Amino acid sequence: MRQRMGPSRVSAQAHDSELNPVVPILFSCYVPLMLLSISIREFVLISRLDLSPGEGFTALTGETGAGKSIILDAIALALGGPADRGFIRVGADQASVAAEFEAGAGHPVWALLKAHGVGAEAGDTLTLKRVVRTQGSARGFINDQPVSAALLAEAGDLLVEIHGQHAASSLMRPSSHRRLLDQFAGNDALLAECAGAWQALDAARAARETLKAEQAAAREAREWLEASVEELERLAPQAGEAERLAEERMRLMQAERVQEAVSEAEDALAKGGSEAALGKAARAAERICRLPGFDTGEGTLAQTARAAAEAIERALIEVREAELAVARLSALPEASGDLDAVEARLFALRAAARKYGGEAELLPARLEALRARLNLAEAGDSDLKKAEAAESAARARWHGAAHRLSEARRGAAGRLEKAIAAELKPLKLGRATIRVAFTPLGEAEAGAAGAERVEFEAETNPGAGFGQLRKVASGGELARVSLALKCALAEAGSAGTLIFDEADQGVGGAVAAAIGERFEHLARTRQVFAVTHSPQVAAAADGHLLVEKRAEAGETHLTLLDACERREEIARMLSGAEVTDEARAAAGRLMEDA
Repeated sequence: MRQRMGPSRVSAQAHDSELNPVVPILFSCYVPLMLLSISIREFVLISRLDLSPGEGFTALTGETGAGKSIILDAIALALGGPADRGFIRVGADQASVAAEFEAGAGHPVWALLKAHGVGAEAGDTLTLKRVVRTQGSARGFINDQPVSAALLAEAGDLLVEIHGQHAASSLMRPSSHRRLLDQFAGNDALLAECAGAWQALDAARAARETLKAEQAAAREAREWLEASVEELERLAPQAGEAERLAEERMRLMQAERVQEAVSEAEDALAKGGSEAALGKAARAAERICRLPGFDTGEGTLAQTARAAAEAIERALIEVREAELAVARLSALPEASGDLDAVEARLFALRAAARKYGGEAELLPARLEALRARLNLAEAGDSDLKKAEAAESAARARWHGAAHRLSEARRGAAGRLEKAIAAELKPLKLGRATIRVAFTPLGEAEAGAAGAERVEFEAETNPGAGFGQLRKVASGGELARVSLALKCALAEAGSAGTLIFDEADQGVGGAVAAAIGERFEHLARTRQVFAVTHSPQVAAAADGHLLVEKRAEAGETHLTLLDACERREEIARMLSGAEVTDEARAAAGRLMEDA
């Protein structure tokens, strides 16, 4: 047997919480993108299951009806597949499935999540989870962040491919065939050239269409443009003028109010007679203070008289100072300027701004824009002809890039068809033919990815005619066709985990052995799971999971088999209900050959 590396673990818990033993197995390669673990809760016949599959090729075997398809349904649910309340185990409120992945920093799933605003650090583990509830709609999560089922499915397609009679892998979707062919051909540089040429053509076309539309609109509005430009040129707005006029208007209005207030204060002081009254009072108080007996300032009456005289004197001084202050204020030079003229100009600018849109400060720019439109209306077709010439040149560059890409695709298609044919024969599909069909696209349908549609077509019997893979391949053939395509396209596609559902259906012997060899080959660079009834396929696996339905609990369990248990299970697959020594010996030989 080959040397194996890396642990794998599985545990399943029935209704009575019994845990299966954890048995380590070792695998043959390191896969930088893989399914690290899957946790299933209350899903159909599974109460609790935790699986850490590890690397390489893992076979899932068991009697018909044991629940192998339930496990695949659970994985599909976590990857955004249809949610059905029938998935919830009887008596439970909800079912949940979580799948944890390791994805390298350069994997396209990180760009997808970033584009949808999902917070995830490239290179970290990635967990996709789905919850189906008896009440309410199903919910999806990526790294515990709620997401739509559509995004969950899109991310799942980048991580896992499921191939089977009823599973739609990317190989079965015509929309993905062109991308797979390009990956097989290594067309990255040609794709980048074609995409860049298409972007340039798109920009040149948009520029020409915009110029043409603007020129037509300008010519239609020519009379209005002429009148508008003439009016604004007469007005001659200047940059910053409106703001300056607003400040000048405020200054002049304030100066006017100051002069009014000063005049009012002068009148009040002049007409009030305060200074004359205070002068008479001061003289009277002074006479009191000169009376005999008062001049010494002794005694209450003398002191009170002196205090009154001093107060009157201070009031007289304050009044005289007030008069002097008002006089100085009145003597200041008046603010120069004509308020009426300033307001008239400012109001004219604001009226023009309302008429032509925007603020008064933007009128100079508005005038320049209207002049440009008027020039466009008065100009000839030279600018448009230049734009059309630029578009034609860009179109020629794109056609050249698209043609080189098409030639590379057609050359790679022949190599791919031969590679697929070499895979089909040992899979007992030697009468089938897979071809790569090209459908030319017009410029309206073409784009950054080239000028043709690519689709893999199949003819299962000579003369039967080619058709879509899903339509012409029978259920038993479909998984094997997928396997052949996947082996030929071993390095194409981003999914690091491949799941095959009964690709060996209806075959045995050498064909089953060939299928096992191809799973082993794919497992050198991918993580592979295969539901199988073939002992030859199971013997080729790195790890072996036995799926059982325990009658006493009515639940599905998984057991990770060690070497002895694997031989016993493969012997059962060879002999049926009663395992004989001959079957055990044959199983041992199959495992040794693998």
